Amino acid sequence: MAETTKKEHQPLRVRGAIVEATVVSTRPKKTAIIQIAYVKKDTKYERLEKRRSRLAIHVPDGMSVQVGQKVKAGETRKISKTKSFVLMEILGAN
Repeated sequence: MAETTKKEHQPLRVRGAIVEATVVSTRPKKTAIIQIAYVKKDTKYERLEKRRSRLAIHVPDGMSVQVGQKVKAGETRKISKTKSFVLMEILGAN
């Protein structure tokens, strides 16, 4: 009888941007939603304004995250329609 083994996947190669952000949701399977907070300068009024954006990141097998943790994510190839970042490491609680 031939044994069937699960094919082991290659790790995703990180290229491009590396971001540090806070996890705000872990609802989808193997996915976490992170929120990046940044400051943008308004040149007309010479003021700074706080902005934030959300990204969907892939959580590889063997890693898990909870809401509120600070994480580091790197840009990689498109994994799905909305995911093009992968979790690199967990930096700790916020």
